[in-house]
Amino acid sequence: MAPRVAALVGSTAVGKSRVAIEVAEAISAEIVSVDSMQIYAGMTIGTDQPPQDWRQRVPHHLIAEKDPSEELTVAEFQARGRAAIDDITERGRVPLLVGGSGLYFRALVEDLDFPPRAEDVRARLEDELEELGAAALHERLSELDPAAATRIEPGNARRIVRALEVIELTGKPFSDGYDFDRYDSIYRLAVAGLNRSRADIYARIERRVDEMLDAGLLDEAAALRASGPSRTARQALGYRQIYEATESGALSDKELRAAIVAATKKFAKRQEAWFRADPRVLWFDADDPDLTAQLIAFYRNTLEVP
Repeated sequence: MAPRVAALVGSTAVGKSRVAIEVAEAISAEIVSVDSMQIYAGMTIGTDQPPQDWRQRVPHHLIAEKDPSEELTVAEFQARGRAAIDDITERGRVPLLVGGSGLYFRALVEDLDFPPRAEDVRARLEDELEELGAAALHERLSELDPAAATRIEPGNARRIVRALEVIELTGKPFSDGYDFDRYDSIYRLAVAGLNRSRADIYARIERRVDEMLDAGLLDEAAALRASGPSRTARQALGYRQIYEATESGALSDKELRAAIVAATKKFAKRQEAWFRADPRVLWFDADDPDLTAQLIAFYRNTLEVP
């Protein structure tokens, strides 16, 4: 029988991390972060990594494990995450996946294969990106692989370059490697999703951004930049807006805050749409006073855990 895996998903700021601690303690679980940026060390504030006291209560995996100077591929995340799931399962405990990175979640729980990479091809495409802009490369992608172009936003330069890289290396459409219309899990999976009203999510995002800025996000971003962050790490919400503002010198503190808030709200909307399309997710009201008990009962009933 396939290993039992619990998951708690939803958009940023919905409240996953706090309730996950209580649920994990109740069902003898260990948490596996499904966040493509929390895996980086030194990005504590901007990625909202769980505080040390939470990590002492419940073991966490894929948190602050990788140097931000290193690139992170979905394939590497998949390998690290599955190794953590195997380790937790072998010790008789339950893996609880917690996060909102939709592609990385699916990479962990589904049989997705990832195509090859070539640094020389990628470097040339990135030179073209700098010269021509993301819109021009997205137009090229639309001609070569319309299905991929509809799934990748015109401003998502990193994904556009990756798609064009795969097409050039394999001679096949990038979209051929990802059957997003199927939701076949390789584990015995129980997925709970947390939801709130859009207005509530947006208000919580604004508060979180203020808290991050007050906690020293600007200093953390400056220290990270001085150490030479990878292209992947530079794309993290908050850091990216800070670096762009620093390089252009065009934004006031108020405008910078507004830019981070706007980008985070847009990201939250995409996350919600991604998980809403997943038929495996059973949704729970994050404001329900009985939420913790409901989640514990759901995992126990579905996975037959203690």
